[in-house]
Amino acid sequence: MAIDLKIIKRKILLIERDLKKLKKIYVVSYKDYIKNSDLGDLAERNLERIIGRLIDINYHILSQEKEIMPNDYYSSFIDMGKQGYLADNLAESMANSAGLRNRLAHEYDEIDDKKVYEAIGRTIKEVPKYLATVLAKVDKRAKQNRLV
Repeated sequence: MAIDLKIIKRKILLIERDLKKLKKIYVVSYKDYIKNSDLGDLAERNLERIIGRLIDINYHILSQEKEIMPNDYYSSFIDMGKQGYLADNLAESMANSAGLRNRLAHEYDEIDDKKVYEAIGRTIKEVPKYLATVLAKVDKRAKQNRLV
């Protein structure tokens, strides 16, 4: 099967839009962040959407190109590393975001404001690397498939 590049690029555009929102939040100090519950709500929602879309990309690529169905969201990032779409260290770090996504989406436990704030910083740093790496690999494979 083939990866649908339109799906990947649409998800990337949505992720980039939400990253801009997170960057606006992250310029605020942690002290001011915890004083404003609206900032926390915005951060949590944008993190949840970003991570969810990254997982969507993982599942799309792995199922369509590799015919792999990850065991869970965490594994989807690890599998992306194993399949050469991500460096192993980035895949491992990004995999940890799956747990945060689940806590935010399902409200399993009390949300720790400090961990959410720290996740904003990691997301701003790591997600652009993920997007650039994955898009470059997908584009390269699409070009290779057209030549065959």
